[in-house]
Amino acid sequence: MKRKFAIILLLSLFLNNVINAQEKSKKELKAEREQQQKQKIKSLIDAKNFVFEAQQLTPQGGRLIQLDYNTYFLKFNTEKTTCDLPFFGRGFNVGYGNDGGIKFEGKPEDIKVSEKKNGWNLKAVVKGKNDVYNLTFSIFANGKATLTVISNNRASISYDGEISAPKTDVNN
Repeated sequence: MKRKFAIILLLSLFLNNVINAQEKSKKELKAEREQQQKQKIKSLIDAKNFVFEAQQLTPQGGRLIQLDYNTYFLKFNTEKTTCDLPFFGRGFNVGYGNDGGIKFEGKPEDIKVSEKKNGWNLKAVVKGKNDVYNLTFSIFANGKATLTVISNNRASISYDGEISAPKTDVNN
């Protein structure tokens, strides 16, 4: 009886150690993946070259609006920033005949990057054809981001989405 009890005790201790080792390895793998993702996002921010894809927006004083399809973007680069985002809200001085979205191209100026506890803030000013846009990104280590756009001719608006590396065109 004592012998059976000792065998059962040793077997349970052994199995417990095996299970703990597997849990530690899962935690270590998860931490390693998170660290790799953080480094990837940090390299995009350091290069100041990424694509923001909007998934939802919140106009000033409005409700959250889910965006269908991932066709709304802001391509940020130190040489040329291109934006095609929808706009819902109040326009102060917007010309007739356009689709009402925020669309511009321009070279970003006054780019400032600061690190925060769970990610980074990136601020820039882009002068478009008919307006000046103050862009404020709040980027998290997992790639999720919030973009706030303040313009001279429209009310401010915020977009939630993700940043990723720009796709390169390879013509072979």
